Amino acid sequence: MENTYPTSPAMVSKKTFSIAGILTTVYGLEELPSQVRDVACLWLLHPRLQTQECMEPIAASTIIDWNQRLQGGTASKRQASQGLIAVSFDQRNHGSREVDKLANEAWRTGNPKHAQDMFSIYHGTAVDTSHLLTYLSSYAFPDADHTVTSNIVLGISLGGHAAWHCLLHDPRITTAIVVIGCPDYARLMCDRARLSKLKTWTDSSPPGSRFLGSKDFPKGLVDAIERWDPAGLFSKELGSSTGSDSLHQPSEEEQNRLVPLMRRCLQGKRILNLAGGADKLVPYKHSEPFLAWLKKAIARNGWFGDGGVLLEDVVFDGVGHEMSEGMVKEVLRFLRETTTSVEAEIGERGSGNKSSKM
Repeated sequence: MENTYPTSPAMVSKKTFSIAGILTTVYGLEELPSQVRDVACLWLLHPRLQTQECMEPIAASTIIDWNQRLQGGTASKRQASQGLIAVSFDQRNHGSREVDKLANEAWRTGNPKHAQDMFSIYHGTAVDTSHLLTYLSSYAFPDADHTVTSNIVLGISLGGHAAWHCLLHDPRITTAIVVIGCPDYARLMCDRARLSKLKTWTDSSPPGSRFLGSKDFPKGLVDAIERWDPAGLFSKELGSSTGSDSLHQPSEEEQNRLVPLMRRCLQGKRILNLAGGADKLVPYKHSEPFLAWLKKAIARNGWFGDGGVLLEDVVFDGVGHEMSEGMVKEVLRFLRETTTSVEAEIGERGSGNKSSKM
């Protein structure tokens, strides 16, 4: 990707722990204000082909912004009693955890198992996030002088894909900031297979009709997608096949099946989705069908309008596969609003909007 983060702000303290065999970096411990006991934790998930170090500027800018508002008296009442730390670690098969360099590559760069490698890596990263979340406080706060009271995940690209998994499948993670990620893996990869001119795509009529379930996208992978991937999970409950275009408005019977799943995965949660309008690697068009379906569901008059889900969907015109300055501003703004009482009330009502920014 072009840029992980466009600025280099002043740094903050960091301390590395080995937790469950994973080198885990915690930012901002030394900067925690003396008066706070409650702590919000921002989990930072890096892009493919990069390492946890690239998330350091994001950790610094978010913590500095948070603490400046505390010191300046501009924080909300709730936020004034809460500090912020950030945590990063290498995704599976990246950085200190790399065991097979080829497994991080795409079809076009020689990896025939690109589809199953990428999904299993970032799904594993989501699992790791939940595992580290369980044990973090015993390392960062062994004297129990602070308590982690909220968990927020921010992921970029591959990390953005993983952030969706974290949000849906861990009830302790209540907010996700997805930067150039995608909630519909099958749709994304079908188009990538088409562009890569894979024989399993071209050797069927019409092209791609037998791609899902082929050696390049095995049935075992399809089964995993229907269990863990946002679009795959909800499509299955709609009786739709993975990769189809039938994320339709659910019937009353389908709503009865979907509501318990929505409550388990999304009740009361907040999502900021940031996309580049000129992104060719993870085009917004592959996220849009699922996001549109979800927005209808959580709208005030939607069938899950009482679920307290807040979704903000922002597309940046002319921005490619990168985290732009405008995206940084949206991240800081969203974090500021996440713990304010006004935004909590909005979250209780349910909302889903799409906007475009230059």
